[in-house]
Amino acid sequence: MPQDFISPDFPFVSSSGIWEELRVPKLSAVTEPRPALFLDRDGVVVEEVNYLHRAENLTLIAGAAEVIAKANALKVPVVIVTNQAGIAYGYFGWQEFEAVQNKLHRELAASGATIDAVYACPFHLKGETIWSRAEDHEARKPNAGMLTRAQKQLNLDLRNSWIVGDRDTDILAGKKAGLAGGLHVLTGHGNRPGERTAALQANTPAYQVTTGKDLRAALELPLLK
Repeated sequence: MPQDFISPDFPFVSSSGIWEELRVPKLSAVTEPRPALFLDRDGVVVEEVNYLHRAENLTLIAGAAEVIAKANALKVPVVIVTNQAGIAYGYFGWQEFEAVQNKLHRELAASGATIDAVYACPFHLKGETIWSRAEDHEARKPNAGMLTRAQKQLNLDLRNSWIVGDRDTDILAGKKAGLAGGLHVLTGHGNRPGERTAALQANTPAYQVTTGKDLRAALELPLLK
C-alpha cells in the first residue's frame, strides 16, 4: 500500500486502508453496550449523484437531519458505513471525500444533528491500483467489516442495532453483522428494479427486513421509539 494512501494528512485512514472516524469518545468498557443506527450515506442521508466527490453537490435528503437528531436525543449512536468505489476507480481521493464529509457534518449540525462515527471502504474488485483492488474485501458491503469495526471501537450492541440502506448490499451487511434488522428505502438506488425484492430476501425470523419511502421511516424502528 503506498505511503501517500496512509498519510498524516488523513489520520482517519487506518493501517487497513479503511476510513475510521470516531467523532465521539469511545464508550467506557464498563458502560452497557448500546444499539446503534447504521446508515448508508449516498442515497440515504444525502442525494445520490453517482460518485459524490464535490462538496457543492451535496444535498441532504429530506428528513435525514430529523432522524439523526432523534437518535442523538435518545443517545443511540449514529454510524455511517459507506462503500466508496470511486476512490478505488481513481475518480477522486480522500481529500475530496473529507471535503464532502465536512460539509455533511456542518449541514447536520445546523439542524442539531450529529454523526457519531464514519466508516468508508475504498476497495473494489475493479480497483485501478493494486492497493485498491480486492475481490471480496471484508469491509466492503455486503460484508460486515465496517460494522464490526464500529462495534469494537464504540462498544455497540449489534444484536439490537439496525441498518438503513438503499441497496440490498446494505441490508445484507446488517444481516452478516448479526443486527436486529434492516430498513430498505426507495431513495437513491432503492427504486431500481430488483433492489427492494433482493433486500426483502434477507428477511428471516432472526433478522427483520422492513421497508419505507425514505430515512424518515426509521422513526418507526424499535430503537428510535
